[in-house]
Amino acid sequence: MAPRSEEAWAWFAAVYQAVQEIPHGHVTSYGHIARLVGRPECPRQVGVCLKHLPSPSAEGSEQDPEWHSGNVPWQRVINSKGCISPRGPGGAERQAAALRAEGVEVTRGHLGEYFIDFSAYGWFPDMLPSEAADVEG
Repeated sequence: MAPRSEEAWAWFAAVYQAVQEIPHGHVTSYGHIARLVGRPECPRQVGVCLKHLPSPSAEGSEQDPEWHSGNVPWQRVINSKGCISPRGPGGAERQAAALRAEGVEVTRGHLGEYFIDFSAYGWFPDMLPSEAADVEG
């Protein structure tokens, strides 16, 4: 992959930090993460960031990237319809299993798609908890 510009690194960092704030057992949408980081027009780019989230190294060495699938709960971000977005083979199943492991109920649609009830599991704050603490403090 080509080296990223400072602007791209800042964008990836903002997305990963926002996703880290989604509480266990909840989900939000790509679009809501985009709004929380100040770029409401960029929900697809949030998906790109999560697509490029690296895996942690097997040994958990100091060479692990700052953000990886072990510390950014990628599985908690779904599309605006409450559905797990399709990806490569087994990806949607893996995401559904990760959400179920957190106690999130995942149902199957008629076409095999995976749905999560936003009214039960949705997380849609007006601002990130870390930013709210800054405003209050």
